[in-house]
Amino acid sequence: MILTPHLLFGAAIASQLKNHFLAVILAFLGHYLLDIIPHNEYPIENIKRKQWRKVLPDISLVSADFLFGIFLIFIFSSNQPIVYVCAFFAILSDGIDLLSLFYSNKILKAHKNFHHEKIHFLSNRKLEETKPQYEIKISFFWRISTQIIIIILSVFLMT
Repeated sequence: MILTPHLLFGAAIASQLKNHFLAVILAFLGHYLLDIIPHNEYPIENIKRKQWRKVLPDISLVSADFLFGIFLIFIFSSNQPIVYVCAFFAILSDGIDLLSLFYSNKILKAHKNFHHEKIHFLSNRKLEETKPQYEIKISFFWRISTQIIIIILSVFLMT
């Protein structure tokens, strides 16, 4: 899932809860919940392959997505610091995955495997039980629609 829905979902959680500790925990766990839902992601293959001379488009796309999410939070939230803290924790899981590209560590590797193999199962998993040669197919329309719905719902909850 792109960063904007994660950021907004984390901010929405912070907007609805008075207990800041619980809000941070739920924002972090909310990342995994959202990643279970079928969604579309932009390719960042140059970063994954460490092709540093070609990463500018990937970095630009991720940066624009991040800044757009922060802008929407600024516009639609109460702008309390906890809203931004929860937005950060809502994307922390992807940051941990990014860190695993640069450092080989059992904990980072285990998180990445959990995040991408277990959580993203509707996007990545093959139907091993029935037809191993086919992957689950979910149309681009539905993958984008789920993210738009999360954005709209999150903005509604922030206001």
